[in-house]
Amino acid sequence: MKTPHSNPEHLRDFTTDARVLFVAAIAVVVATAGLVAGIALLKLIRLATNIAYFGQFTLADLELEDTPLGYASVIVPVIGALIIGLMARFGSEKIRGHGIPEAIEAILLGRSRLDAKVAILKPLSSAISIGSGGPFGAEGPIIMTGGAIGSLIAQMLPVSDNERKTLLVAGAAAGMTTVFGTPIAAIMLAVELLLFEWTPRSFIPVAVAAVIAEVERTMLHLPGPIFPFQGGMEVSFVGLAGWVAIGVCAGLLSGLLTQMVYACEDGFQKLPIHWMWWPMLGGLVVGIGGLVEPHALGVGYDNITDMLDGRTVATAALLLLVVKAIIWSVALGSGTSGGVLAPLLIMGGAMGAVLAGVLPAADPGFWALLAMAATMGGTMRAPLTATFFAVELTGNTHMLVPLIAACAAAHAVTVLLMKRSILTEKIARRGHHLVREYRVDPFALTRVREVMTSQVESVPATMTLHGAAAFLTAPETRHPSFPVVDENGHVLGLIDRRLYCDGDAPARTAPPRLARCWPAAR
Repeated sequence: MKTPHSNPEHLRDFTTDARVLFVAAIAVVVATAGLVAGIALLKLIRLATNIAYFGQFTLADLELEDTPLGYASVIVPVIGALIIGLMARFGSEKIRGHGIPEAIEAILLGRSRLDAKVAILKPLSSAISIGSGGPFGAEGPIIMTGGAIGSLIAQMLPVSDNERKTLLVAGAAAGMTTVFGTPIAAIMLAVELLLFEWTPRSFIPVAVAAVIAEVERTMLHLPGPIFPFQGGMEVSFVGLAGWVAIGVCAGLLSGLLTQMVYACEDGFQKLPIHWMWWPMLGGLVVGIGGLVEPHALGVGYDNITDMLDGRTVATAALLLLVVKAIIWSVALGSGTSGGVLAPLLIMGGAMGAVLAGVLPAADPGFWALLAMAATMGGTMRAPLTATFFAVELTGNTHMLVPLIAACAAAHAVTVLLMKRSILTEKIARRGHHLVREYRVDPFALTRVREVMTSQVESVPATMTLHGAAAFLTAPETRHPSFPVVDENGHVLGLIDRRLYCDGDAPARTAPPRLARCWPAAR
C-alpha cells in the first residue's frame, strides 16, 4: 500500500511551515526589547563607572586612569564584587559567570525558560562588575539578558519549546547587535553556539531579530562600525604563512586562557568560605592589577582602538596582555558577572601587537586585528562568528580572507588540543556533555525500502510443527521471525524462534498448543 511519503514528490527540503512567520513577528518585538535592554546596560555601565571612580552621578565618558582615588581605587572592585556576591546569593545564582554557558544550559536543559529575576539582575550585576573595574565586556551579560527577555515574552504566548528556544536566541542576537552593531556575527553566534540546529524555523526569526535591532540602533545614531579599520596586507604565500602563524599562536593563547580560568575556579572551590565571598577576592586581584596597568580595567574599548591604529607599542601591549589575562581569569574564576568577548579581543590584539615585529610587513593594526578575531574564534570555537564579527566591527570586507585563515588555524589548534571550550567546560563540570558537530541524521535520509528485506521468506500454514521447528533451528536460517501465510499469500500470523526455539523448553509466551507439541517437535 502506498503512503503519501512513499512518493518523492510529496517530500520537501525543509519541514518548516507558515508558523515560522508568526514566530518571526514575535521576534520583532523581542528585538526591540533586546535593543532597549542593551542600551540600558551600556548606560548603566557608564553610570556605575562614574559613581565608583569619580563619585559623580553622570553619564559622561570619563576615563578610569583619571580617577582621583589613587591607591584607594584598589578597594573599588572589591566593593563591587561584594555587591555581586550578595545579589547572586539572595537574588539569582544564574547571574554568576559570563552569560553564554548559562544561556546554553537553559536552552538544552531548562526548556529555554528563564525567569524575570535574570532579566533584571544580570544587566544590573554586570554594570556593577564592569563599572567597578571588572575586566569584562558587556556582550555576555546582554546575550543572557536579551535571551531572558525573549524567553519571558515566549512564556506568555502559546508557543512550543522549540519556538521558545528560537525567541530566546533571537533576544540574545538582538542584544549582541545592539552592543556591537554586528547583525551577521550575531546570527552566526546563534548558529554556531546557541541554536544547536540549522533550520529555517529557527534561522528566520533570529535573522529578523538581528536585522531589526541593527535598523533600530542605526535610527538611534549609535556608532557603526565601532572600530573602523582601513588597513590590509598584500595577498601572497608569505602573507598566508603569517596568517596561519598568528592563528596558531592565538589558538595556543586560547588554550592557555581557558586553562587559567578553570584553574582559578578550581582554586576558589577549595576555599573554606561560601562562594558568595569569592568575587571579593577576585576583586582584590583586579584592584591590584589596575594599579599596575589601569588600561586593563573595564571594557577597554579604547585599547582596541589604539591597537588597530598601531599606537600600542610592543612593551605596553605585553604588559596589558599579562595583567589583563591574570585579573580576567581570576575574576571570572571567582564567579563574578561579566562577558568574555571584549577581553578576548583585547588580549588577542595585544598578542598581535607584540608579534607584529617578527611577522611579514603589513599596515599598522593588521596583525592585532587578526589576533583579536583568531583568539575569540579559538577560545569560543566559533570561527565564522569571529570572522564576521571582526569584519563588521571594522567595516573592512577586504580582511575576510586573512581573518578566516587565522580563525580556522586557531580553531584547529583548540579542537585538537582541548576537549572542551571555555563555554562548554562549565556545563561539562555540571555533568552534561555537549556535541557541537552538526551532521545530517542518516535516519532522516534513509528510507525503509532501502534497508528492508524485499524478498520475504515465509512459512506455509500447511507446514508441520516438526518441520517448522527444524526450519527455525537450521544454521542457514537468517532471520528470527517469519510470517505464516496461506495458499493465497495472506498473512495468518508470525512464528518467532526466540519465543519457541531458544533453550530446552518453550517460552512462557508460547501458545499452549505449541507448548504441548514442543517435545514432539524437538
